[in-house]
Amino acid sequence: MTVESRRLLIVEDDPGLLSQLKWCFEGYDVFTAEDRGSAITELRRHEPAVVLQDLGLPPKPEGVEEGLETLQEILKLSPHTKVIVVTGHGDQENALKSVELGAYDFYQKPVDTDTLRLLVERAFSMGELESENRRLQTAASDSPLDGIVAASDAMRDVCHMIEKVAPTNVTTLLLGESGTGKELLARALHRLSPRAEERFVAINCAAIPENLLESELFGYEKGAFTGAVKQTPGKIEVANGGTLFLDEIGDMPIALQAKLLRFLQERVIERVGGRAEISVDVRVVCATNQNPVELIGQGLFREDLYYRISEITIDIPPLRDREEGRVILARTLLNRYAKQQSRALNSFSKDACDAIESYSWPGNVRELENKIKGAVIMAEGKQVTAHDLGLANVDVEPSSLNLREVRQNAESKAIRVALMRNFGNISRAAADLGVTRPTLYDLLNKYGLSAEAYSKRNIASE
Repeated sequence: MTVESRRLLIVEDDPGLLSQLKWCFEGYDVFTAEDRGSAITELRRHEPAVVLQDLGLPPKPEGVEEGLETLQEILKLSPHTKVIVVTGHGDQENALKSVELGAYDFYQKPVDTDTLRLLVERAFSMGELESENRRLQTAASDSPLDGIVAASDAMRDVCHMIEKVAPTNVTTLLLGESGTGKELLARALHRLSPRAEERFVAINCAAIPENLLESELFGYEKGAFTGAVKQTPGKIEVANGGTLFLDEIGDMPIALQAKLLRFLQERVIERVGGRAEISVDVRVVCATNQNPVELIGQGLFREDLYYRISEITIDIPPLRDREEGRVILARTLLNRYAKQQSRALNSFSKDACDAIESYSWPGNVRELENKIKGAVIMAEGKQVTAHDLGLANVDVEPSSLNLREVRQNAESKAIRVALMRNFGNISRAAADLGVTRPTLYDLLNKYGLSAEAYSKRNIASE
């Protein structure tokens, strides 16, 4: 750890003790403050990794109220800072209260410099480890597709396809369950395409009544029907030069499918009540949560239209199939919503991680987002727990009863999860799994896994 990263802020109003502590930590880059105001000033100026803070601060050094408020303000401004509070002898109650408010640790007077130095060194080591994990997590979850966290192999494959298809004009069909992020991927296709500067126009075919959908898509002339008081262009025409996203196209009425097919073939439209043909240059992206082949078999979807909209088909995996990516996605969402709510939450407890990994997520990413939004508001500690997520009683049965298959699946999953949690670090993953490094390497070969894949997941580099 470099001196630059070993910035220590000591908040203490006793000059004698402050001098002793400065001597104790002469190997660190030490900054000092005597009260809350100066502590916050030093925090903003130097961004120390660790703060050693007395709870008894002026204007009432005999109490702890000012010290507790200082602690809370420090953590609000810098949630990742490790704060070690120093309390009076026997003041166990306020020491525990400090930890509940987010302090990393506490130390009770009288001061033993060797013990205190050990606590501070451990805080720096933990801070460094967490900082590295956040850096690797960012590398794992960043994607050139803005807003998309491609942390699992399945989603990385989807993102690769998006990147390849985006520069073209082929009509693309996105298949996936509700809540898997179909519109987000459609917008990514648009952003990565040469049409990015033009409009992205979305319409949900299931949300508009059948008698209005045609005029919404194709527009209408003045007087075409009751209430048509002026000429109005449709969504297709408005999207000219850009991208048209037809969401839930599987719910489009069969009669309207013929008119859409003609547009896709000829790239011309006629407004409702009009006769003039209007040429439109637009990229079409469609999506549905249904099986188009089954709809065709039921006579609910035209086969020729299906082949026209599925020049490229991208299958989006449900969240339950993104095994090693679920926790990384959850962490990304936690950071986003905690920042929005100004909450000092930066991690999940072990039971929360286990619940996220084992829950089936029928509502997919949308359900995960909703649960994390609620947990950010309801969480009382510094970590989000399974109870905060509403997943305290999750218990999933294995899908197979074949013992060899269950054992192999469980072993493979445990290895992937350990690598994910430790961002590809072989030593820590082996320790979590209770095996030696050589044994873990043998298991990686057995299941065709690579630790490197879990430490460098930025798909832009692959």
